[in-house]
Amino acid sequence: MIFYWLTALLLFVSEAISWLTSFKSKESSRFWGNNGLIYISVDLFIVLLLCAVELWLRREKKVYLKRAVLFCGLVLSYVFYFVLDPIVNGSEIILVMPLMTSLVYFEKMLLKSFAILNIVLYLIVTLVPAVLQWTSFDSADFVLVLTVLLIGSMLGQSVIIRSQEMRKAVESLVKSEQKLIVEKAISDKLLKIDALTGLYNHKTFHEYIENLIQHAEANGVPIHLAVLDIDNFKMINDTFGHWVGDIVLKEVAARVTKLISPNDFAARYGGEEFALIFADTTAEEAQGCCEAIRSEVEQMILPQLEGRSVTISSGLCSYFSGDGKEKLFRNADGSLYQAKRSGKNKVVVYQELGSMVTMHM
Repeated sequence: MIFYWLTALLLFVSEAISWLTSFKSKESSRFWGNNGLIYISVDLFIVLLLCAVELWLRREKKVYLKRAVLFCGLVLSYVFYFVLDPIVNGSEIILVMPLMTSLVYFEKMLLKSFAILNIVLYLIVTLVPAVLQWTSFDSADFVLVLTVLLIGSMLGQSVIIRSQEMRKAVESLVKSEQKLIVEKAISDKLLKIDALTGLYNHKTFHEYIENLIQHAEANGVPIHLAVLDIDNFKMINDTFGHWVGDIVLKEVAARVTKLISPNDFAARYGGEEFALIFADTTAEEAQGCCEAIRSEVEQMILPQLEGRSVTISSGLCSYFSGDGKEKLFRNADGSLYQAKRSGKNKVVVYQELGSMVTMHM
C-alpha cells in the first residue's frame, strides 16, 4: 500500500506541475479550466479509494490480503491512466503496475489471473468507447499497449519460474548442509559413546575427568569418582554365553543412567567395569547414589540367568586438591578392590586418614 500512496503522490505532484505551467499556454490553461473539476474529483476518489483499502486490509482476513492489494492496484492503475492520458505521453505504462505488484508474491497463478484480468479490462475500456464512438481509436497505441501487457505477463512468469528454481536450489543446499551437520553430530556421538551400553566410552571418560579436575583446582568444585564392577561376570559369560553377558551389561548401564543426575557422568570404562563422576555433590550424596545403583542391580530379574541375580561392587573416592587424575583413579580402584576382597556386592568409600581405608556396606 505504501507503493500505491507514493504513486498517488507522484500523480498529484505531476498534476500540480502541469497546472502551474499551464499559465504559459492559453490552450493548456483552457484545458485545465474546463477539466479542473473532473481532475479534483478523480483525485478525491483516489484518496478515498486508498483509505478504504487501508481500512479493508486492516480488518480483512490474511487469506484475502494479496487479492485485495492487487485489485486495488488494478483499479488505481486505470484511474491514473485516465487522469494522466491527456497530459502525459506514454501514460499507458502505468497499466503495467498491477503486474509488477503481483511479482512481489511470487505466485504464478496470481500473476496469471491478474494479467488476464488486466488485458481484458484494457480491451473493454479501449474498444467499447471506440465502438460507441465516444472516443477516437488509435490502432498503433492499442497494439503497442497490448504487446507491452503481454510481454510484461510473460516476463513476470519467467521471473517467478526462475525465482522458484533458485528457491529450490537454496532449499536443496540447506538440506544438504543440515544432513552434513546431522551426520557429523552422529559421527561425533559414535566416537564418544559405547555402542553396547549407550554410556560414554573410555577415551571420553579421561577427557572429561581431566577437564573437570582443572575446573575443580581452579574453582574448588567437589568431585567424586566411583568405579563399579559386575561381580562374577566371567562366570556369567562362561555359563550362559557372551550374548547374555551383553544383556547384563546393557541392563546394568540402564540402571546407572536411570539413577544418576543430569550433572553426573557415566562411562563404560572397559569390559564389565563402569566409572561414575559426581560433580558439585557431597560425598554422602555420591555414596547414596552408588548404594541405590547397587540395590537396583541386585533386585533386577533377568530370565536369561535362570533365577540367578546380578551384583556389583563399587569403590568411591573424593578428589583432594593436588592429587591429580592418576591418584584419584588409583584410590577409587583400590576401594573397589577392597569391596571385592571383602565379599562383593557392596560400596567401599576411600577416606584419606593416614593409610586407613574405611569400608561402607
